[in-house]
Amino acid sequence: MSETKIALVTGANKGIGYEIAAGLGALGYRVGVGARDEARRESAVEKLRAAGVEAFGVPLEVTGDQSVTDAAALIGRQAGRLDVLVNNAGISGQMGPGWAQDPTTLDLSVVRAVVETNVIGVIRVTNAMLPLLRRSASPRIVNVSSAVASLTRQADPGIEIGPIMAAYAPSKSFLNAVTVHYARQFAGTNILINAACPGLVATDFTGFHGPRTPEQGAATAIRLATLPDGGPSGSFFDDDGVIPW
Repeated sequence: MSETKIALVTGANKGIGYEIAAGLGALGYRVGVGARDEARRESAVEKLRAAGVEAFGVPLEVTGDQSVTDAAALIGRQAGRLDVLVNNAGISGQMGPGWAQDPTTLDLSVVRAVVETNVIGVIRVTNAMLPLLRRSASPRIVNVSSAVASLTRQADPGIEIGPIMAAYAPSKSFLNAVTVHYARQFAGTNILINAACPGLVATDFTGFHGPRTPEQGAATAIRLATLPDGGPSGSFFDDDGVIPW
């Protein structure tokens, strides 16, 4: 079996996900580009290959059981194992004026859709990929979260955290909690799992508002994906270190 490490990045056809794939590829990883849109997925694969990355497309809709099962089977055929899983795919849900989600008027269908992608989708993909990850000598899982997931920060009136996002922000808090429970389950094994905050990045997700580039936003996830054995697990990081829960 090849010694080249294998990574899967969900939502990797653009933005932060693409840059995570590019960064891991630059480090010598063979990267599966997980994305639901075929044209965008293949375009990203071609762009990565042109940059010297060994990339392959993985059709993947994180909200679909069969799609995720098929993706795991494809990676099994293509590589035989998985060394890194980056759960990057996510949605914000419909926003109101000022890019806000008012909890008092929020459509419950928005909450359900956001949680289905940002939390249940992560659980679905992670569990489907676990048999492949367990074949790795040093498996790493990174869940892309957000600073707005920090309950400590959200509850502190002295910290400016932007508009109220009553579907998106709690979904990332939920994701963080799930990350902790995976870490507890993996205690005593070689699997390390952590949450990464990319910061406010200028992508189409944010309407291209934000002081950080996608490359900057990808840095923490790449660092956590390449942690040495014995590294931290069950923590929440940004560029500056640990973020309070």
